[in-house]
Amino acid sequence: MLKLRSGRTLYYGKGDVLTYRTYANPLSVSAVPESAYTGDSNVIFAHNVTFAVSGEQLLTSFTEGDNSLVVATDSMKNFILRNTAAYEGSTTEGLLAFISRKFMDRYPHIDAVELSADRIPFQTLEVTSQAGSGLEPSSLVYRRSHNDHASASMKLVRKDGAPRIDSHECAITDLQLIKVSGSSFYGFVRDEYTTLPESYDRPLFIFLDIFWKYDQADDAVDAGLGRYVPAEQIRDITHNVFHEMKSPSIQFLIYHVGRRILTRFPQLAEVRFESNNRTWETIVDNTENDPAGVYTEPRPPFGFQGFTMTQEDLTTDGE
Repeated sequence: MLKLRSGRTLYYGKGDVLTYRTYANPLSVSAVPESAYTGDSNVIFAHNVTFAVSGEQLLTSFTEGDNSLVVATDSMKNFILRNTAAYEGSTTEGLLAFISRKFMDRYPHIDAVELSADRIPFQTLEVTSQAGSGLEPSSLVYRRSHNDHASASMKLVRKDGAPRIDSHECAITDLQLIKVSGSSFYGFVRDEYTTLPESYDRPLFIFLDIFWKYDQADDAVDAGLGRYVPAEQIRDITHNVFHEMKSPSIQFLIYHVGRRILTRFPQLAEVRFESNNRTWETIVDNTENDPAGVYTEPRPPFGFQGFTMTQEDLTTDGE
């Protein structure tokens, strides 16, 4: 939330700025054991951007109706779209920093910019090889994905006359993961309010958002430094830990996902989780002799969890 030095909240901006950039610079990253992802061609580099500004000199636009320093939100939209074309990097975080700095340079009365972007994912499609040797990824045709997606948020403030990154957060959101066996939930408090039966092997369906921050924000902005962490590798690490673990709770699961992420990427200062329990309601239970079961959507309300971890958690051995 953007505030003036007085502590007063003051901001305005533009939301749902859809940018579909083609042929951005490709992204290349080092592999990790849990993921085959090593980069993106960025043939389609698409985002939904939200952009807000603040400044001491904008106060009179609220108190006196003085629009002399107001940059119209329609102008913000055009600025974002045109400067997306000028961006020479390869990451969402880099795009946000680039647009913010350019805007603050163009309008020196703006003291702070806060913006976020959801990456709009497009997946490659396989087509018949021109050489007639099977299928190959098309370089021209892509499919819009409505699954999990990467995003980032950033705040820049003017310090000593120049825009500086004040805070940032990266994310992958809308993960929906089901593990059909190997999860349990038992040993919890039982009293006069308890109706939930204990479960020693259940299908576990979770909705999961994962957020992370770098120790040095420049590592998020400049992939050329070789320390950029792609959301796709965060996602694949999560898949692997979920597959490997026999988890007694969602809390325990996300803790170990966090440990794996922080181990793989020591350049990250923090990882944060928001999870939601959507485990199916059992209609016909499976047995040791028959693994078949029938389930349906759970009824609301739904349980949820939140958890933040830092590099210090790797040295405490769970204490």
